[in-house]
Amino acid sequence: MPTLKGLLFNQFAAEGLTSLVEEMQSKYTAKKGRRFNHNNVTYEVSRPSLKDGTIEYEISSKIPEDEIKTPKEMQAYFQQIKKILSKGKLKPESVEMENIIWDSKKETEKKRDYVKLLYKFPLDDLFDDNAVSKRHESIRAGQDDPGVPHSAGAFTTAGNVVLADVRDTMQNIGRDNVNNLIDANKQVKTALKG
Repeated sequence: MPTLKGLLFNQFAAEGLTSLVEEMQSKYTAKKGRRFNHNNVTYEVSRPSLKDGTIEYEISSKIPEDEIKTPKEMQAYFQQIKKILSKGKLKPESVEMENIIWDSKKETEKKRDYVKLLYKFPLDDLFDDNAVSKRHESIRAGQDDPGVPHSAGAFTTAGNVVLADVRDTMQNIGRDNVNNLIDANKQVKTALKG
């Protein structure tokens, strides 16, 4: 059964990832839902979920099928992405190639291949005690901090500061993960053209 901490952290992690989606959609080409397109590759950031004391979410990118034709080339593209991302600082929990059959009007089927990354973070890794302490002291000293929400679930100012830090941390970690995937796609596409 989820704890109050888990539920609140998930709520604020969701706010952080939604802000990230809005940021990416304004920076690149916005698409429906939680997707955006950059350099002929569509990316999607899922909503977070609370599982076994961790917050997890997925980031996916479509394999550019108009540039890569054969299943063998697609598999090679995926393997290169996987290799690049396995060397990063924030490694995904899993990297999978997923096929999605999409048929919006039941008239034509479109098969799309995606690279799907799963990230998991323990709840206590989503905030920094020192940053929370400094921010809380600043508020207690009378400085206004509009980035700190008032949540009915957090009974103290310090609790609200923790939730703000969770939101900001998820947005920052998510941004790093998305940028790593964008960079990996760029490297692999460049290598294929070269």
